[in-house]
Amino acid sequence: MKTFYAIPEFRANKKTVLTLGTFDGVHLGHQSILKKLKKAGEELHCESLVLTFFPHPRMVLQQDSDIKLLNTIAEKSLLLERFGVDNLIIHPFDATFSQLSAEAFVSEVLVKQFNIAKIIIGYDHRFGKNRSATIDDLIVFGKKYSFEVEQISAQEIDEVSVSSTKIRTALDNGDVETASAYLGYPYFFSGKVVKGKQLGRTIGYPTANIEIPEEYKLIPKIGVYVVSSEINGKTVFGMMNIGYNPTVKGTNKTIEVHFFDFKADIYDTEITVSLHQRLRDEQKFGSVELLQEQLSRDKVASLEYISKHF
Repeated sequence: MKTFYAIPEFRANKKTVLTLGTFDGVHLGHQSILKKLKKAGEELHCESLVLTFFPHPRMVLQQDSDIKLLNTIAEKSLLLERFGVDNLIIHPFDATFSQLSAEAFVSEVLVKQFNIAKIIIGYDHRFGKNRSATIDDLIVFGKKYSFEVEQISAQEIDEVSVSSTKIRTALDNGDVETASAYLGYPYFFSGKVVKGKQLGRTIGYPTANIEIPEEYKLIPKIGVYVVSSEINGKTVFGMMNIGYNPTVKGTNKTIEVHFFDFKADIYDTEITVSLHQRLRDEQKFGSVELLQEQLSRDKVASLEYISKHF
């Protein structure tokens, strides 16, 4: 997959089939649209093209919006590539772009820049300045500029929006299994392993502290989870705590993973952590010894889950 970080960077060498949207999560609803895109590209002998935006339009147009996203840009790119997209354009969304008229967007971007043969779009999609143009306008433009418009049905669009809402709600509640069912893959996040207070190693549970620089990334509910990572080409399982470490008077929210049967030095390494099941809430224990006992129970529960599901 070729990735471009602004519309002008892309030059169409042949006709394209396009879809556009935020594609946050690249969940099962999105995946059905991507399958249509790939099929249309093959049938029309065109390259597939996904146009998405960053920042998320709501971050720009609704300044008070505190929206959290399921994917960082890097994560979204990785997922889209998995589903066979030929070209991805991540265009900077700003106030100037939001003022582009509907016909200017069609003629200057879709036709001249993208050389589209077909656009696959939701029946309720609105575009152009003040989101004034509708799918009906796009169909008219399609006839004028000689490209096909395929509408995604109301049912499919509802599935996309309902899925996104349900995934965010599930993660806010710590229900990673429901989130994964809608995503079609385990929810994950990526970050760098940084040095923490190194208290875990003093009680027999050394942890990798994960630092995620993207503040907009949705982090699930505080608690203890069964997780896995791919490290040096090998799947490594572990348990993770998201929280404040109240037993040892922690004050900052941290993400710490204790990997099972793993001893390599991974400081300053970027790793991806997939979440499989939430075990419990974070708790404050009366002593470090009581915390150790609970961690031992968590490990047993994690290993039982892993043996049943992997």
